[in-house]
Amino acid sequence: MSAVPHRSTLSAEAKARMLGLLGEPFFYADWHEAMFLHYAVKPKLLQPFVPFELDVFEDGMAYVSCVAFTMKRLRPRLGGAWLFKPIATHEFLNVRAYVKHDGVKGIYFLAEWLPKKLSVLLGPTVFGLPYRLGVNRYEHTAPKLTGFVRDRASGRSLRYEATITSAPRVCDEGTLEEFLVERYTAFTTFFGLKRCFHVWHPPWRIASLNARVLDDSLLRCTGDWADQARFVSAHVAEGFDDVWMGRPRFITQRISTHQQP
Repeated sequence: MSAVPHRSTLSAEAKARMLGLLGEPFFYADWHEAMFLHYAVKPKLLQPFVPFELDVFEDGMAYVSCVAFTMKRLRPRLGGAWLFKPIATHEFLNVRAYVKHDGVKGIYFLAEWLPKKLSVLLGPTVFGLPYRLGVNRYEHTAPKLTGFVRDRASGRSLRYEATITSAPRVCDEGTLEEFLVERYTAFTTFFGLKRCFHVWHPPWRIASLNARVLDDSLLRCTGDWADQARFVSAHVAEGFDDVWMGRPRFITQRISTHQQP
């Protein structure tokens, strides 16, 4: 009889990491109806576009995921939510690579599209995030999901449709699914300096999808790695209220669990 895989423990580790940092979490937000589209690509093709070491899965491939979701109620933990009202709720599309630094596995955003101009102005300065102005339209309600994102500058787009093929579940430890969705640190750059911020939420409960990517020309905005990338799988998750979001920190010391600022 084969052993039963252990459920992912990465969420618990991420919670301990944030509780070990003074003043965290800094923000709260709700992340709803998250759709994941996963691409495999050879590491040598992707690494030139990523300023951190790629985290490669055991199959030897690097991965890039498009994550389309809606953020709601972004607000600081210590009050003043009214200041964030103009940017508190809107759609996102993240195009993210999987990286590691100092023993911590995380993500690096190749680009992010969102429809609010004020957010696009603030994101790069505050978090070092590569925000771009887009048109984001999602219908992520079972049983059929559709989405469309267009880059306002180039006109390139991402368009997909999908149907759910499984019940929601928490990822098993060591699986490709866990590798792709259970990530709780984002690495960024700020005027050439490396930074990171942490997040925490309960483990994702994902459902598998039968997905068709009808147009992914948007990925070419992030580099020619996309010409040889292969679409491999898709997932959807209902999401969470009250996601913890940390403040940006320069990487000048170890960032492992229980690090002190």
